[in-house]
Amino acid sequence: MRKIEMNDQVWTRLLGMRSGMTLSNKSEEADPAIALYGPIAAASGRFVLAQVGQSLDGRVATPTGDARDISGPDGIAHLHRCRALVEAVIVGVGTVHCDDPQLSVRAVKGPNPVRVVVDCRAELTGEERLFHDGGAPVILLQSINAPQRSYKADVIRLRTGDSGLEPQDILEALEKRGLQKVLVEGGARTIARFMQTGLIDHLHVSIAPLIIGSGPSGISLPPIDALSEAHRPAARVFSLGSDILFDCQLKLAARSSAGEREQILMADPA
Repeated sequence: MRKIEMNDQVWTRLLGMRSGMTLSNKSEEADPAIALYGPIAAASGRFVLAQVGQSLDGRVATPTGDARDISGPDGIAHLHRCRALVEAVIVGVGTVHCDDPQLSVRAVKGPNPVRVVVDCRAELTGEERLFHDGGAPVILLQSINAPQRSYKADVIRLRTGDSGLEPQDILEALEKRGLQKVLVEGGARTIARFMQTGLIDHLHVSIAPLIIGSGPSGISLPPIDALSEAHRPAARVFSLGSDILFDCQLKLAARSSAGEREQILMADPA
């Protein structure tokens, strides 16, 4: 397990990588903070990061929806670093209802990402805090069949599939606005839909040392019958200080699984 020790010099370097700067020497590449955040900062073209902050028993909130103090201070700083290194942060409408988040980078220095809310049925009233806090621009993603309301936001209306707005359509709509590097922050169904469509490059699971005992989980995938069907991504483990982070490389796992299936088919004379 590698320990993240962030300082102003390393963070300035990461923000520079976000703007296109390259590392100056090999010793920088060995720094755990560069190893963890460098792939996000230096990504070019489409890059999708998902983040879950949870308890030891896999909960992201109490049954009543209280989720504000699950991540420790270092877990919160990590989340805000991720926000600062991407161009847009995506949340589902349920996250806005429960947490009324600002989705800013208050815990670190850096740019605030564009805030994107998946609100398929136009459930938001327009009175929510993110429309009036003077923060980064807001984009609402809604169905073409949703009621039309007035918001202090850029409203993008998309066609829906069987389960709502399609993640691929969401990313393409954001790319048309120059937003290619995104963080999918919640909730559980939103992250799951991006996972199911194979669009997440890295999944960060931050675990705080507390046990809640009941409540919702951070990722809500369809049930499986056997562990052989479970996702088994390559993962690196980092100590953030107050929390432990698993950096799961989902695209790498998908390519490995595809290669294994191809080898099996090639070896099967039938």
